[in-house]
Amino acid sequence: MADTSFDLIVVGGGPGGYVAAIRAAQLKMKVALVEREHLGGICLNWGCIPTKALLRSAEVYENMKHAASFGLTTKEIGFDLKKIVERSRGVAKQLNGGVGHLLKKNKVSVFDGQAKLAGKGKITVEKDGKKVADLSAKNIILATGARARTLPGLEPDGKLVWTYKEALVPDSMPKSLLVVGSGAIGIEFASFFNSLGAKVTVVEVLDRVLPVEDAEISAFAHKSFEAQGMTIITSATVKSLKKGKNSVTATVEKDGKSTEITADRVILAVGIVGNVENLGLEGTKVKVDRTHVETDEWCRTGEPGVYAIGDLTGPPWLAHKASHEGVICVEKIAGEPDVHPLQTDRIPGCTYCRPQVASVGLTEAAAKEKGYAVKVGRFPFMGNGKAIALGEAEGLVKTVFDAKTGELLGAHMIGAEVTELIQGYGIAKTLETTEADLMHTVFPHPTLSEMMHESVLDAYGKAVHF
Repeated sequence: MADTSFDLIVVGGGPGGYVAAIRAAQLKMKVALVEREHLGGICLNWGCIPTKALLRSAEVYENMKHAASFGLTTKEIGFDLKKIVERSRGVAKQLNGGVGHLLKKNKVSVFDGQAKLAGKGKITVEKDGKKVADLSAKNIILATGARARTLPGLEPDGKLVWTYKEALVPDSMPKSLLVVGSGAIGIEFASFFNSLGAKVTVVEVLDRVLPVEDAEISAFAHKSFEAQGMTIITSATVKSLKKGKNSVTATVEKDGKSTEITADRVILAVGIVGNVENLGLEGTKVKVDRTHVETDEWCRTGEPGVYAIGDLTGPPWLAHKASHEGVICVEKIAGEPDVHPLQTDRIPGCTYCRPQVASVGLTEAAAKEKGYAVKVGRFPFMGNGKAIALGEAEGLVKTVFDAKTGELLGAHMIGAEVTELIQGYGIAKTLETTEADLMHTVFPHPTLSEMMHESVLDAYGKAVHF
């Protein structure tokens, strides 16, 4: 019989769980990981990775449309939706296998099934209603993630009304699409289908798209999306969905007036709920707030020996936050020196729409609300040689500083490759960089990163190229 006693059991094999398991193994712990569906979790299999593969296909297609402006000739351009989806699934499959290899390499014992707390330091694993194993460990990390939120009257059916899962594997190209919600997930799918020719309408209940972003960046994105042919309706609510044979009619309410919008398909992107069900939390001291488990700065729940990380816990609900939490949690358990609690204002956020959006730290409005006197710098893509050479002159870099100390409070970007650029500001936040440090840093030419430098200079009236 396989050994069932461990130092640590991790429940969930997503970007939080598998990273925690590997780090624990590196620290010489004996580790078990329980996963009920697929290693890599939603992010790798049905989220971050396959959506980026789809969006890359759309990006290449967009570039092909403008081949003439680059001095190139094309006879005929088109796309094969089936092959686009197959490529996306292939990328996810490859990485799923990679996670399995890493766990095996680090001697993590993987159990296939549903885990449930069964008393202090105990886990029961079941598969298809049959017991797989009874496991025990001094420490248990819950990393069960989250799933798409559904709203009454707007329930998905997988055919006409999609969640992100169905949107990743469309069997045909809708001529028209209604996207409910304009956060990262909604806008990324809106960009993908819009690029491939669908008539896209986005409905957002709040007063602007990408509502967690800086207001100036949101406004820039709104104009860009509309210029691409999208219809954007903010401060509006989808009250109901009426399904036809091959279309859906949505009743949308805005300013007290109702209108109907008919589309071939609807994508629901209205947030997530934590996977807290069937974990055996009843009778424990684990506290749940609106489907998410409450934890302290070391990922500890109210139940001794039970921890929680990732989307199961509080925001931001990002894969890289989950992975970092996993490392912090495990290193704290192991008694490693120099472990630091996670500071959420240092976590970058990225949206891979067209144009891309990325940010870290406080927005200008949030900084002012916190009482900071701020200095704000901006630099447009149109002032950057590399952006013009790339044919990507649409965009903006914005930086927010504490006027008293020069501390970088936040950075906000929209434009080509900003999801790669943002990490420069992420490092600056971690190092508690001031405006002087950034000004004295030499940025290579010609690069998009020069705009990061110029934005800092602009905050202090020293911008050269604008």
